[in-house]
Amino acid sequence: QVQLVESGGGLVQPGKSLRLSCAASGSIFTIYAMGWYRQAPGKQRELVAVVTSGGSTNYADSVKGRFTISRDNAKNTVTLQMNSLKREDTAVYYCNAAGIVPIYFNSWGQGTQVTVSS
Repeated sequence: QVQLVESGGGLVQPGKSLRLSCAASGSIFTIYAMGWYRQAPGKQRELVAVVTSGGSTNYADSVKGRFTISRDNAKNTVTLQMNSLKREDTAVYYCNAAGIVPIYFNSWGQGTQVTVSS
């Protein structure tokens, strides 16, 4: 399986920025999609942003224009730049990697807490 290690969470004031990073290991696997999901207390886990190996991206409507996802295919890393943070962005953020080579896999990181509060 692919192992994912996240970094960059923390406490930030509304309107400020934060950057999350995720590094994947497991060289025999070809990662098709890497992305970020989040789960707030009492809510279901939801997609924040995803990027494919070809560079296609998809964002949740709630973060469009504020968050930017980027990926380094050579290093198997994905970054989420979060600007203009709002209190409702508070959640545990999870990195995800998925693909089908050499077999189907769908891996998750351990999660990193992002708290937006004054």
